[in-house]
Amino acid sequence: MRVLVAPDSFGDTLTAVQAADAVARGWSRARPADEVVCAPLSDGGPGFVDVLSERAGTAVTTTVRGPLGDPTDARWLLDDADGTATAYIECAAACGLHLVGTPDPRTALAASTWGVGELVAAALASGARRIVVGLGGSSSTDGGAGMVAALAGHPSPAADEDPAAVSGADPADLVRAARERLAGVEVVVASDVESPLLGASGAAVVFGPQKGADEATVRLLDDRLAAWDRSLSAATGRSWAAEAGAGAAGGLGAGLLALGGRRVSGAEVVADAIGLDGLVAGADLLITGEGRVDEQTLRGKVAAAVARMAVLHDVPTIVVAGQVRLDAAALREAGIVAAHAVVDIATSVEHAMAQAGPLVTELTAGVAASWRHPTR
Repeated sequence: MRVLVAPDSFGDTLTAVQAADAVARGWSRARPADEVVCAPLSDGGPGFVDVLSERAGTAVTTTVRGPLGDPTDARWLLDDADGTATAYIECAAACGLHLVGTPDPRTALAASTWGVGELVAAALASGARRIVVGLGGSSSTDGGAGMVAALAGHPSPAADEDPAAVSGADPADLVRAARERLAGVEVVVASDVESPLLGASGAAVVFGPQKGADEATVRLLDDRLAAWDRSLSAATGRSWAAEAGAGAAGGLGAGLLALGGRRVSGAEVVADAIGLDGLVAGADLLITGEGRVDEQTLRGKVAAAVARMAVLHDVPTIVVAGQVRLDAAALREAGIVAAHAVVDIATSVEHAMAQAGPLVTELTAGVAASWRHPTR
């Protein structure tokens, strides 16, 4: 039997690559004669590059300015397999929340996307004519202002300088310069986040608290994003505030869209790049999963999307997850024949998170030992 293992990440506990490896080990332990193929997945957030590197492109490491000004090594991919050099960039590699230590109001205000601009510039210098930027996990709420300034060739600011008010430059002029630099380059914004830039559903209000912002800081960030949108409007002739996905990654979505980018589903980018449809079609069983399977899973998250793909190919899907919050009827509706939770074999939620890898392996081995194809 051929088993395709295609999970998303388990939140902050396991990357998609780690989760796939843990599931594969468990299945092979119980059924060593089966062929197990790993195809970890991502929706464009943290782990985007690691997932793609399993099957596409050559890894490149570039030292860039981190969110608070310190240098950080950021990994990205360059792929010219189809004749058009494509760069895959993960914004979290340059401005991720994991790079700021313990987030607080100060870091929420100071964090910049400058390093993302440096990664895009490195991709251009390597000959990329298509640049795919995965959004998610950002510590910054600068709307992409730092990225734009870096692409425009503005001198790097001091570590404590407001990234949305780069000194000595008209922000609209920086946008124009960055757009000119990207002329003739296809920019793809890989994100499944549909949030607008401003207001109650916008980048600052919804995601600011996760980045250390208190109520006063959220208001300041939202005001700053509104001013930034006015600069984007002055340079491009239109507002980007209400555009779906503009609020992704602290408004980085707005900055990329204003530079000529188009938003696509991050999950679809990964699926296309790794040939997921063909992998599913050639499998006898699909195993997917994520940290928690719940109502949000059914609203376009990776696990549900790959399960729907499996239904089209008459391939049964089972889920291995940290927690399962859906009943059997909802799972069947999603095309999932069974779901298994790590918390059911752990002594506590804390134990499940601390020993996630070994527990996923143990759980999967038990599932494999009792597996019977539903039509056989």
